[in-house]
Amino acid sequence: MIVHPNAKINLGLFIVGRREDGYHLLETGFLPVPLCDTLEINYAEGREEVLEISGGVETGTIRNNLVLRAVCALREEHTFPALHLRLKKVIPSGAGLGGGSADASFTLRAICELCDLDLSLEELERIALRLGADCPIFIQNKPQVGRGVGEQLSPIDVSHLRGLYLTIIKPDLHIATAEAFQGLRSVGPKPYTIEEVLTSPVADWQDRLINDFEYSLFPKYPELKEIKDLLYAEGATFASLSGSGSSLYALSYEPLPLTKLEAPRRFIWQEKLPLT
Repeated sequence: MIVHPNAKINLGLFIVGRREDGYHLLETGFLPVPLCDTLEINYAEGREEVLEISGGVETGTIRNNLVLRAVCALREEHTFPALHLRLKKVIPSGAGLGGGSADASFTLRAICELCDLDLSLEELERIALRLGADCPIFIQNKPQVGRGVGEQLSPIDVSHLRGLYLTIIKPDLHIATAEAFQGLRSVGPKPYTIEEVLTSPVADWQDRLINDFEYSLFPKYPELKEIKDLLYAEGATFASLSGSGSSLYALSYEPLPLTKLEAPRRFIWQEKLPLT
């Protein structure tokens, strides 16, 4: 079985509070985008899982890879044969694009189909949440608003984005989520909800759809601010950091000139949004 775990971008990211256990509370829009890894899953010949990774994207150790962790989490509750998994990485890591989370959730979904495990979406989301706060969004894999630590999901209609061009740029920076949270300034509720902004025209987003991580990460990594400014200079209608970085994205009505955005060791991707 072959599946194609896709990336996501964050449409805004409001840090609105903090729980007693130290976790931050947020509001954000999750938008799945057609930038994909490739995951092949078959039954293994032996009795142990085998994971092969290709593509040249840094993913850490095999043992800690979210694909294997997803298999282990599912195996704690259900019985199925040993698996041979091949993961070809395209989505950059440390980019705020949810690549590892997507790989994990698509693994859960694919095993359920391959091994005839009759699990509901709610059950899959519960297991996915054990793997990471971003993982549940890839179970239903549709535009959603996330609250809490990102796990409280509700659908949102952003069909007005259909046909816009999405450009993603990741510089040669790897920003760990923990690092991004450590640098946060004091934040709190916004005077409007994320839904109010997301359902308004994209041309109205620039001063309202904020990613609060930009305030702490831009001074530390000036290249991020330079890229955002360049995206606007080249015609972006809206540009933002995605998640906790280090990728930035732009939405535009016409394709942006990629040759003007290129630089050594930058990952650049552009495609017209299909959207549901």
